[in-house]
Amino acid sequence: MVKKEFERFPEEGLIKTTDAPRDDLETANKVQLNRRGNELFNAGEIEQARRLFQTTGYSDGLIRVGDWYRVNHKPVEALKMYKLARDDKRSEALIEKMAQVVQNLLHEEDQDDQSSRS
Repeated sequence: MVKKEFERFPEEGLIKTTDAPRDDLETANKVQLNRRGNELFNAGEIEQARRLFQTTGYSDGLIRVGDWYRVNHKPVEALKMYKLARDDKRSEALIEKMAQVVQNLLHEEDQDDQSSRS
């Protein structure tokens, strides 16, 4: 049953990972934008920082935003940031955790179904 459900998902997956950094930014501009992004992040303006980090492709900044999302119970957004930063280690760890949650939910659902049949 579960396999059938996943067949409905698009082949490329559910998380958009095509937010490529802009190629037309000069290095000096990227440095300035990354610094501004760090200032915004440190000031708690996470979304504004995220936009700058995505624009420049600053992987360290994307990872920090992903960590913030993870700690603040936004795992899908965290996964997107890790994927954009090409951080396979964090991505895989989060995917494993999310898969365990789904497995637990399915197990609970199966137990509930068996209990209601009894």
